[in-house]
Formats: sequence, C-alpha cells, structure tokens
Amino acid sequence: MAVKATYLNPHLAQYIEDNFSSEDSFLTKLNKDASANSIPDICIGGAQGAFLQLFLRVMNARYVLEIGSLAGYSAITMARAIPDGGKVICLELHPEYCDFIRQKAREAGLEDKIEVYQGNASAFLESYRPPFAFDFIFIDADKPNYLTYLNLSLPLLRTGGVIAGDNALAWGHVADDSPSYEPHNVIGIQQFNKAIASHPELTSCFVPVGDGMVMGLKK
Repeated sequence: MAVKATYLNPHLAQYIEDNFSSEDSFLTKLNKDASANSIPDICIGGAQGAFLQLFLRVMNARYVLEIGSLAGYSAITMARAIPDGGKVICLELHPEYCDFIRQKAREAGLEDKIEVYQGNASAFLESYRPPFAFDFIFIDADKPNYLTYLNLSLPLLRTGGVIAGDNALAWGHVADDSPSYEPHNVIGIQQFNKAIASHPELTSCFVPVGDGMVMGLKK
C-alpha cells in the first residue's frame, strides 16, 4: 500500500522555511527593495531556493536559462549554486525590472554570472542560439505562454538537462476541472503540466515545494 502524502499546513510550511531555506539577509532586502520599486512580490520562496541550489549542484550545472526573472531573486539564488564561468541567462519583459536585476547582481558580486536580456521571451527564443547547451531551464513567466516557452527552449537544453515550470500547483487550483480562479493562468499551467508529463523527449516528475514545480529530464 502506498504511503499517503502529508499535506502541508501553515505550521509545517513555516517549519520548512525556518529550517531549510536559502534566503539570507541580502535576498530579504532584495524583496523589500523590489517592493519599494513597485515590483510584485511573487518570487520563489526560500525552501524552493534551497531545493534549486541543491539540485543545480548535484547535476553540476553551469548554464541556466530563466524565462521570467522579475526582480532577480531566483536568478541570484541559482547563480550562487553554479561555478565560476557559468551563466544564468535571464529573460525579462520589463525594462525597469531588468535594470533592477542588473543592479542587484552587481551588489551580490554576481555580475559575471548573470546576463539579462530585455524583451519578449518568445521572440528572443526564436532566434537565440548560444554557444553552449543549457543544463537547466526554469520557466516562471506568464502562464498562458508556458507551453510556447517549453517548445521554444527545449531544443536549447542538453541531453540529460532538466526543464522546470514554477507554480505547477496553480495556487491550489491545478486539479480543478473548470477553474474559476484566474482561469487563463490555471489552464495555461494545466496544459504545460500535461505536456511535460506526456512529452516523448522527457522523463518527468512533480515536486510539491513552494507552489509546486513540474520537472522534465531530457532523454
């Protein structure tokens, strides 16, 4: 008989954040500064950051693509886990957010690891051909376009690399048959999750950390 999942309540969630978080004083201040600059507070959590850092180190990742970087919290978190000479390539639509990310990367001493490209991610990916293959791709942008980002970025991922989509639980609504909460976003996530789970080039899993991540290993 399979062991049933343990469902997180606020007390357990706080325990995880208190004991297994990658957030430090710099990242705490980054969030405060982002809020002061009218950047939405919708980044990954510290426990999710700890998972990503451990995962990147285990797979010896050097090249990371992030689609949707917002204030740079997750980019800085991941850049801390890759070796010198590695790169986190950030794709962000808003020019003011890009400037903020670059500023925070300099403050963190990570300007050599973090490169920020401003503009429409789909248009960028259609012609982007870097001189390396990515080890890890992290999608955390506009949910209705997750499937588009999957299709455009997967060719840039090396065999044995991993692609992941954030908010895979869709704020608790991913299993809704007819979602009434932000249906355009929830449906976008549902479509992405299904595509990852059934993709012939990927071996997939679901990680219920933060708001959930779906991950696919490229065969």
